[in-house]
This record gives sequence, structure tokens and C-alpha cells, in this order.
Amino acid sequence: MVDVNDNKGDFILELLNSFSFAKAKPISPRKAQLLEEIKEAVENLNLVKKGKIKARPARALLDEI
Repeated sequence: MVDVNDNKGDFILELLNSFSFAKAKPISPRKAQLLEEIKEAVENLNLVKKGKIKARPARALLDEI
């Protein structure tokens, strides 16, 4: 995922699509947020596996929701 915060977004998409091995299309802000949250969850899971942070019980997570 590439985050482009200026008017060069269309140029970047056109440039990426000019390569035969790359295809790019814009995504909605909602989908971008979801991808960031998934990325953060995976990073946290890796930290738990390494023992750098402590996991919470699933019940505590569900009670928070």
C-alpha cells in the first residue's frame, strides 16, 4: 500500500500501471484504515510471539467491545 497525500496520486497510479508486473488502483479511506488496523494487529501478534508484550484473554477483549 502506498499512501499519497498530494495531487500526484494519479501520476503514481499511472506509473505503476505502466509496468507489466504491477497493477494499482485507488482504495477508499475506509479500506485503507482497515488495512492499517490489520497490519497493526499482525505486528502486535508478532510481539506477543516474541514475548515482548503480554496477550490479553479473549474474554477481556470481548468485554471491551
